[in-house]
Amino acid sequence: MTFSRQRLRRTLIALSAATALATTPTAFAWSHLGHWLVGELAQPLLTPAAQQQVAQLLQGEPNPTLAGVASWADELRGSDAGLARKTAKWHYVDLDPERCDYQPPRDCPDGNCVIAAIDAQRQILADVAQPPEVRRDALKFLVHFIGDVHQPLHAGARHMAEGGDDAGGNKYQVSLRTAVAPPSYSAKRAAPGAPTPTNLHSVWDYYELESAILSPEKYANQLRQGGVAPISPEALGSPAVWAVESCKGIDAQGLYPRDEDGQWQHKLGGAYLDAKRPYAEAQIRTAAERLAAVLNQTLK
Repeated sequence: MTFSRQRLRRTLIALSAATALATTPTAFAWSHLGHWLVGELAQPLLTPAAQQQVAQLLQGEPNPTLAGVASWADELRGSDAGLARKTAKWHYVDLDPERCDYQPPRDCPDGNCVIAAIDAQRQILADVAQPPEVRRDALKFLVHFIGDVHQPLHAGARHMAEGGDDAGGNKYQVSLRTAVAPPSYSAKRAAPGAPTPTNLHSVWDYYELESAILSPEKYANQLRQGGVAPISPEALGSPAVWAVESCKGIDAQGLYPRDEDGQWQHKLGGAYLDAKRPYAEAQIRTAAERLAAVLNQTLK
């Protein structure tokens, strides 16, 4: 009996850990690849003044480029758990895809959402009176959060019939048939040759871009061919505008799949990934252009 109870306890602990990974709204938005692409595409668009300040602020980093620090805000979970907890809500905002209207008291209480985080970190980066290490971290946060707000499921959460929301697709379970190996945090749950049990949020964080089966460098070159160019301050918009735009893309692009009868689909495969990838890639290019414009304005 004691052995059975111990096994049950270990099983419950494992299930709790797996559930936490599956439902965490900040789970590796755009994955390392997606954030790397945003930084890589943005770097050549920087003005000489911004390039110089970025180089100064990132001096001493293992990879002192925008791409090199783009995933830092996610990696905090392994290097600084306290800061990761403090900033967990800064990666997303849960707008209702049926309205996509942003009301700060409701959607961003106490400034804890990606919209307010981008504004706050930009102010810190612009303040030359701040210590260099504080401005450096603000730059790293900005690179990451501007990527996050362009991942549609970091800008919207569909409300469920039983109340509450689905945490940006984290609670929308799917069975995904793909040749792409699962990320390390969920690899144990995937059986070789069988559909991968995952959720819609992870599909967009990870599988959508990974399924292009390209090296990061080749992917960046391909996206440049699709057009990545500087944008004017007048065309930049605000983080709130970007979030609303991403939220509207959830329904406009059919991220939540339905069958011919209008029923929600929970079995996905390569056809879904291939059909939605152009939209994901367009969001990556837009995020890069806006990131560069923000840094060019802030680091004059």
